Amino acid sequence: MTNYDIILAPVLSEKSYDGIPTKKYTFKVAVNATKGQIKDAVEKIFGVKVAKVNTLRYDGKKKRMGRYEGKTAQFKKAVVTLTENSKAIEFFESLA
Repeated sequence: MTNYDIILAPVLSEKSYDGIPTKKYTFKVAVNATKGQIKDAVEKIFGVKVAKVNTLRYDGKKKRMGRYEGKTAQFKKAVVTLTENSKAIEFFESLA
């Protein structure tokens, strides 16, 4: 699994914007990725030093379309905290 297979997309929400000044960034990641793999991927892709990684796992919600029932896709979110002396991620700097 490559680094770009682990980090799928940034999460752009009000709560994730609040973490940018304190160097906390939120990403949507592969469901089977471990914290170590997420840390290595963020460090290699963005050239920063990661202090810690917190992950949240979401199961798919039940949805109905008339009489048919299905589920949305499950996904995993990672909140990555950078070290104090690490540079910020440029992608998020324009958003803050």
